[in-house]
Amino acid sequence: MESEIIVAVLSLAGTFFGTFSGIKLMSYRIEQLEKKVEKHNSVVERMAVMENKMKSAEHRLSTLEYPRTE
Repeated sequence: MESEIIVAVLSLAGTFFGTFSGIKLMSYRIEQLEKKVEKHNSVVERMAVMENKMKSAEHRLSTLEYPRTE
């Protein structure tokens, strides 16, 4: 009877240790993914700004190449 209690206590300790380690690893990986997503979002925002600047530059170039004649 005493050996079953020891095995049960060791199993419980192992389960807690495994669960705690898993949660810690999962938390770390989620944090790393959040950093990657933040970096990606900043690139997307910068690309949107660059697209607007390119449209403006293209418009300015087209008016220089083909001036209006009125």
